Amino acid sequence: MNILVIGAGGVGASIASIAETRSFFTSFTLADISIESAQRAIDELDDPGLFTAAAIDARNEEAVVALIESVKADIVVNACDPRLNEPIFNACFTAGTNYLDMAMNLSEPHAADPYNEIGVTLGHKQLAADEAWREKGLLALVGMGVEPGLSDIFAKYAADHLFDTIDEIGVRDGSNLSIDGFDFAPTFSIWTTIEECLNPPLVWEKKRGLYTTDCFSEPEVFHFPAGIGPIECVNVEHEEVLLIPREVDCERVTFKYGLGAEFIDWLKTFAYLGLDSTEKIKVGDAMVSPRDVLAALLPNPAELGHLMHGKTCAGTWVRGTFDGVLREVYLYHVADNETTMRDWGSQAVLWQTAICPVVAIELLANGGWVGAGVRGPEAFDAARYLNLLADYGSHHGILEMGPGLWPNPKPTGQPGWDRPVRRAIKPSVD
Repeated sequence: MNILVIGAGGVGASIASIAETRSFFTSFTLADISIESAQRAIDELDDPGLFTAAAIDARNEEAVVALIESVKADIVVNACDPRLNEPIFNACFTAGTNYLDMAMNLSEPHAADPYNEIGVTLGHKQLAADEAWREKGLLALVGMGVEPGLSDIFAKYAADHLFDTIDEIGVRDGSNLSIDGFDFAPTFSIWTTIEECLNPPLVWEKKRGLYTTDCFSEPEVFHFPAGIGPIECVNVEHEEVLLIPREVDCERVTFKYGLGAEFIDWLKTFAYLGLDSTEKIKVGDAMVSPRDVLAALLPNPAELGHLMHGKTCAGTWVRGTFDGVLREVYLYHVADNETTMRDWGSQAVLWQTAICPVVAIELLANGGWVGAGVRGPEAFDAARYLNLLADYGSHHGILEMGPGLWPNPKPTGQPGWDRPVRRAIKPSVD
């Protein structure tokens, strides 16, 4: 297999670092708008012989097609910001190669009533292209990071092996990570974090379908393993709510982050000040997006690993029945920053995101996963994936929940936040 990864940031560089320990690929090209960044990531590898750096402007669809053809890529891994999904996704279709991303196309909230009406959902254009990709015999594996990605695989595994009926699947993410010297420094892209947390959250129910709620709605205290402990989790917008019901029979799907009250207050402040806006405004002689300015001011998450302490946990909580008895479990994966920095030179959040697509690509390379169309990870054999993940030395866990067992999630009963803010945004000036 010839692999092309577009994007040499923290996740792209980690993908290369993890892949070099395996033998399932023939060539690996790491491409970025800055070839220096791609080459720097390759130079830090233990055995860079199979890796090549390339320059690419991922906004240029024709240039991406040309690069795919020149390196004879069998699969393209999109490790860029989701804003670049469309040209990379389309270029793969044009070039006739397979595609993988870790976050789907961005949504467009309903313009008039976003907390009660659905707008354009995450990945809408990608999922709508399913039939065309099937006809061409190509696979677009969307949402194949840790969340979405491994979380979807946990849902599929639970449905296939742990439950007879499922009432609810709830993805739950929490950490006790701290960063020396910073009061506020996100461990992942602040641009993406704002997008997920300040858009209307999504919930899916079989009887009701997809609907939106207030930001930070349905707060609950969830007890995370590995010493992380209880954290308040709230609804946010995320792909699993759309992807899991396509393949897994259940009654309800939710996604909740363990953001914490202080982090939520920061996000609310950004919204009140208009710093979450992507609309360009005139500042002096320049047209700038407030969110881009905020992202530029904050430290690069990929460069914070040596200052970080703690663990991050991604997992899927499932409740339903097995053999006629009520059952609740939490399937989870933990990354310890001390371990990922020592063994891989990558901070925990980026490493945990990166290992998941590498495992998926190896399964595609060895025939363990076979498919065509625009599919999520929940469409494939979950047991094979989890077994191979363990072969990488990265194991998952399963907790039985209930009285006398691991604590169930406990709703707090507090309301969400409907963002009742009316700020004045200066119109764009041509």
